[in-house]
Amino acid sequence: MADTTVVKTQHTWLQRLGLDKKNTQKWIFLFVAIVPPFGGYLLFTLFPNILSLYYAFLDWDGFTEPKFVGFDNFVTAFNDKYVWRALGHNVIFMLVIPTFVVLISLLLGYLISNKNYRENKLLKVLFFFPNVLSTVVIALLWAFIYDGSYGLLNGIIELFGFDMKNFYWLGEERTAILAVIPPWVWGGVALYVIIFANAMLAIPKSLYEAAILEGADHMTRLFKITMPLIMPIVKVAVLFLVVGTLKSFENILILTNGGPYGSTDVIGLYMFNLAFGEEYRNYGYASAIGMILFVILVTAKVLTDKFLPKKDVEF
Repeated sequence: MADTTVVKTQHTWLQRLGLDKKNTQKWIFLFVAIVPPFGGYLLFTLFPNILSLYYAFLDWDGFTEPKFVGFDNFVTAFNDKYVWRALGHNVIFMLVIPTFVVLISLLLGYLISNKNYRENKLLKVLFFFPNVLSTVVIALLWAFIYDGSYGLLNGIIELFGFDMKNFYWLGEERTAILAVIPPWVWGGVALYVIIFANAMLAIPKSLYEAAILEGADHMTRLFKITMPLIMPIVKVAVLFLVVGTLKSFENILILTNGGPYGSTDVIGLYMFNLAFGEEYRNYGYASAIGMILFVILVTAKVLTDKFLPKKDVEF
């Protein structure tokens, strides 16, 4: 009897609030589904970014009393030659790495989706394998490849009769910035070749059959059918790659730590060393550079959207 009274009381309160049992369950589901991830976003993303904006106006090493300096950190950053050098390296990577990753991924994806090789399933696994590895593992693997004493690259070159004399690819200014590009490309191709191949497989075969009947060759089918239909996916890939090359620095940290003599330094690594390095620690200055990087990332996103083709083709 008591249980019946409690149920009636709850039902009465729900009616007063304008809710029934079904609506109550819906709101409970929405609360459980939305509040935890949104709370995590506020706590671990939005709040640290707002805090970084506050730190950007301080002279603070994380231990002593912070000192408000206004826009001095931003003025120092714009006059810091090392900031501009690091940004120059970022621009090089931003232009080179997405270009190679997209072109190689498109080529391999096209071969997988349009050539009926028996090994296609195995090739997909092999191409995707680098994506399973962490950035640290990939960087360490390529560090062994570039090693001057027992590296695989020097060994292959010496097979053709060239004496490399223990040449360290990551230890020379003229080759270090070129040597860090292949690991980046190799890791990026691993994911996008599968994405592009699956996108191409989703294109109706009837379109290719009609084109073949009209006498279209492979190149015509590629640029008249395949590329226009998967262009939205290519645009997203380019955007992710551009933003990734601007903000990522983990592989550079493992391979060269910005050396030799800053020849491979990037803005993310420079900011990291300013904030957590042993020689010079200034959270305020590092946060100011982080705010500048944020503006650059937003600008890169806007420019990418502007200059990539906007016309999408549907089937």
